[in-house]
Amino acid sequence: MKFDRHAGPVLSLFRIVTGLLFVCHGLSSVFNVFGGNQGSGHAIPIGTWPGWWAALIQVICGGLVLIGLFTRAGAFLSSGSMAYAYFVVHQPHAVLPLQNGGELPVVFCWSFFLLFVLGPGPWSLDALIRRGESRAEAPAPVLAEASAPVLAEAPAEG
Repeated sequence: MKFDRHAGPVLSLFRIVTGLLFVCHGLSSVFNVFGGNQGSGHAIPIGTWPGWWAALIQVICGGLVLIGLFTRAGAFLSSGSMAYAYFVVHQPHAVLPLQNGGELPVVFCWSFFLLFVLGPGPWSLDALIRRGESRAEAPAPVLAEASAPVLAEAPAEG
């Protein structure tokens, strides 16, 4: 198909944007920046369960996804944390995400699951590392035989 050649770069851009948004969400919870902690106006106190730990996952794993390093692991943890957030925080209030305010965790959960399955795309540190490893493992090119004739050794005398 005509658009298939853009699949890798678009996947990379999707990963970068998703990771950046996740990092910003975590930073807003931890440091009360970018509009604060979901409107509360306060940072989450250090060590508070589960909010502070979720924000820590958002900052660390979102950062890994953003730069494309250990992308699958970061995406897997991020997806799981968003599934937890939805089912523990949002779903008890109502069944549907539109009713319980859980649209963002659902979208993040499935976005990170997609990145876990498809990988980081070509514009990532993971891809750069793989390219470097494949070059290091490739056998050295064989040089052409010398064009000068090789002199035979003289037989040893008696």
